[in-house]
Amino acid sequence: MSAITPNTDMVIEDEFLLTALRNRRSISKVASECPPEELIRTMLEAATWAPNHFQTEPWRFIVLRGEARERMGAVMGDLAAAREEDPDRKDLARERMATKPLRAPCVIAVAVEPDEREKVVELEEIAATAAATQNMLLAAEALGLGAIWRTGWVAYTPEVREFLGLSERATVLGFVYVGYPAQPAPDRARKPIDAVTAWME
Repeated sequence: MSAITPNTDMVIEDEFLLTALRNRRSISKVASECPPEELIRTMLEAATWAPNHFQTEPWRFIVLRGEARERMGAVMGDLAAAREEDPDRKDLARERMATKPLRAPCVIAVAVEPDEREKVVELEEIAATAAATQNMLLAAEALGLGAIWRTGWVAYTPEVREFLGLSERATVLGFVYVGYPAQPAPDRARKPIDAVTAWME
């Protein structure tokens, strides 16, 4: 079998991708200006090219902008208040939680709607949607946007799932906060691959 000759253009694109992989950072502080819908759609399209077994495309995205973030914050705030045992701290817990969706002008809720066929493994559906989320974050990096994937107990509650219009079988994997960066990308380090890799022959 003859070897495939690499395409020069493809090599250049691959180098760009590897640079984006190394440079991508979680940006927690963004400006109040909301990115245009075109850029958000580009991120979402990138997400949908993630690998998924049986081509189930289990990911679901709910884009929250404007007052929708406040409505979700109200739901989350009530949940936080109900969880607080100290009556004197309920209002504070509600206020703190309710403001979290306002930390970015655009919040993308990411969820899994698992395929109901018996041969489909739900864990694989979750893994595919996590891969889709990574694609989204890489697209944000390429577009000059700041993004961070946030999770937490409140994301997994039935009340938030219902607010987002998802089925009872769905799992919310978290929220991608998106905006224009308001801080430099932080420096990060990773363990060398030999510390996390075993080679078997």
